[in-house]
Amino acid sequence: MSLRTAIFWVHLAVGVTASIVLLMLAATGVILTYEAQLDRWALRGYRADPPAPDAAPLGPDELIARVTGAQPAAVVASVALYRDPREPAVVRLEDGGAVHVDRFTGERLGDGDTRTRRFLRGVLYWHRWFALEGEYRIVGRTFVATANLGFLFLIVSGVYLWWPSTGSRAAWRQALWFRRGLRGRARDFNWHAVLGFWSAVPLAVIVFSGATISYQWAADLVHRLAGDTPPFQVSPRPWQSVARADPFASAGDPPVAADPAPPLVEMQALAARAAAETPGWRTLTIDLPASTHAPVVVAVDRGTGRQPSKREDLLFDRATGELIGRAGYPTFSRGFKMRRWLRFAHTGEVYGVIGQSIAGIVSLGVAVMVWTGLAMSWRRFFRSAGRR
Repeated sequence: MSLRTAIFWVHLAVGVTASIVLLMLAATGVILTYEAQLDRWALRGYRADPPAPDAAPLGPDELIARVTGAQPAAVVASVALYRDPREPAVVRLEDGGAVHVDRFTGERLGDGDTRTRRFLRGVLYWHRWFALEGEYRIVGRTFVATANLGFLFLIVSGVYLWWPSTGSRAAWRQALWFRRGLRGRARDFNWHAVLGFWSAVPLAVIVFSGATISYQWAADLVHRLAGDTPPFQVSPRPWQSVARADPFASAGDPPVAADPAPPLVEMQALAARAAAETPGWRTLTIDLPASTHAPVVVAVDRGTGRQPSKREDLLFDRATGELIGRAGYPTFSRGFKMRRWLRFAHTGEVYGVIGQSIAGIVSLGVAVMVWTGLAMSWRRFFRSAGRR
């Protein structure tokens, strides 16, 4: 058996075995192509009417007060403000909930859990672990992650099998584009090969990035390729692990309760300072630490929220309001930057709508390739057996 024949049979076996999972990933990937835009569309009812010319939006301090009421302000974890004041502020609570608030009136608009967003969340759970619950979720994750690795082999072996054995222009032309007048197996083979070739590069990025999300060894490989030492789950934002603790406490000290009501009078000033530091900002997210000793972190986003290179974290002193440091993507190591890029390259969102569209088209192409691959396998085994 030649090497090409051996690779073909392994390619066929892996493709048929993983076909159901790959078809599910392709279908859910197509549905999630414009997830961010659909999320925003689902909240269109929360958008404020055009304000009066002299109307000024409420500051984060007032918004927090409207949400918490008589409750301690420490229940609030963060406040997100959009550059367009007609967009609602998002106040996130310590218990994981969120409240959308009108920027002009302070009215609580809801938690944002619309029917569209629930549907998209359900599709995402299918994409990640077949929407299984409880202890079966790890089983779903394992099937998806393993099929994804098999898909990476299919991409590499598919390009090898696709490569024309002759270097003639006619052979290359037939391999690179769809041919008219074909039917049955010839048509399926042509579609399978052409779609596989033109989607190979974006598919390799999508599939490999999926592996870095699923497997720590794949994430460590990215660090090694970047020349970094694998971090072994160390956060690229070390301040996050201590942001809600007293950094001056020693191991032998008795535990100290968090401040019941940390002063919030400087939140508006910090937001203004962060906006001045980054004139092109689109979203400001103020993280509220429970301790007055911890810095206030303002995450500044100049992109869509899914473009890590356009994000930066500004650290402010809680008492003085002075900028004491910068963190986030610009300060990451090369390996962490590559991992963040891969995370949003998986959905194409790192390049905005164009990247999302490419990812969606490629996902649709995967569905066609799975179908044509199964059709060719059926003809190979069952129709030939029937003739015999």
